[in-house]
Amino acid sequence: MKDGVYYSDYLQLDKILNAQQLESARPDSQGAHDEMLFIVIHQAYELWFKQILFEVESVAGIMAKSHIADNSPDLYTVHHRLKRVVTILQLLVGQIDIIETMTPLDFLDFRDQLRPASGFQSIQFKILEALLGLKMENRHGQEYYISQLRPEDVVKIRDAEKKTPMIALINQWLERMPFFDDPKYWEGKGQHEFWNKYREIYEQSLNPAEKNNMQVFDQLMMGDKRKPEWALSPRARRAALFIMLYRDYPLLQLPFGLLNVLLEIDECLSIWRYRHMSMVHRIIGMRTGTGGSTGKDYLSGALMKHHIFAEFAGLTSFLIERGKLPKLSDELKAKLGYSH
Repeated sequence: MKDGVYYSDYLQLDKILNAQQLESARPDSQGAHDEMLFIVIHQAYELWFKQILFEVESVAGIMAKSHIADNSPDLYTVHHRLKRVVTILQLLVGQIDIIETMTPLDFLDFRDQLRPASGFQSIQFKILEALLGLKMENRHGQEYYISQLRPEDVVKIRDAEKKTPMIALINQWLERMPFFDDPKYWEGKGQHEFWNKYREIYEQSLNPAEKNNMQVFDQLMMGDKRKPEWALSPRARRAALFIMLYRDYPLLQLPFGLLNVLLEIDECLSIWRYRHMSMVHRIIGMRTGTGGSTGKDYLSGALMKHHIFAEFAGLTSFLIERGKLPKLSDELKAKLGYSH
């Protein structure tokens, strides 16, 4: 009869708990108490990155399907797993509180022994950014991005960049919004008449200082042409804005939750980058990173530039008050209310 599973064997704790090899514990070193904390924190980060990648890759598999109903278990699963990613990212931000118990002098006890290793060499984090949709051309410090990596790790990142990223899968899902092409849901000249009316109401809602918004609205929302640098097509933007505007209808509550959780992911990553930058500035000041980066200056540039789902956040510029929203046809209201 097979023995039952044993806790430490199942978790392979012998491997995990003996994976902390301190550089400062070498015979020619004077020792550094806080190096243990430094290693454990970063190992914990990598374990959580592995879980995040597991969730994101599973979500990508679902979103790559040719059809996803907006009230289906698939969409619920996508939202649920991405919400888990947000919760993990919030935890990762909190871990900075622990590492900040290490003072600058504590870090100096072993910092030079880490060179040229750097958190910038986290392959999992770079793969995560690529899978979410951060393009190479949009990265800060491109000349440094892969210069410190082993060739085999560069290949892993390049392979990740070849996959369809999350932002592109979301764009495809939005373009397939099921009732946009069905004339029975639209009065007059169809959905184009709806958006023409919406444009008129939106223009009336702007104050004199915001009148230039109309040019941006027309470019991003009203046409069908998509610039290469755009993550979202005009059609996808219209669908996303429609979801935001009419989110109170039952059928759109889950799609709205999905769009919102993407913004939460971007926000959590930005908070993590800000906290990381502030911690680095506090601990090493204006010195360079162990991997040769410009330290705080590099992290500041990445903080400002590495926003993956910013185009969704930008749609809030085009919202109008609920009370002024165009009325929907009875057929479409029935569809959105599950009562069709």
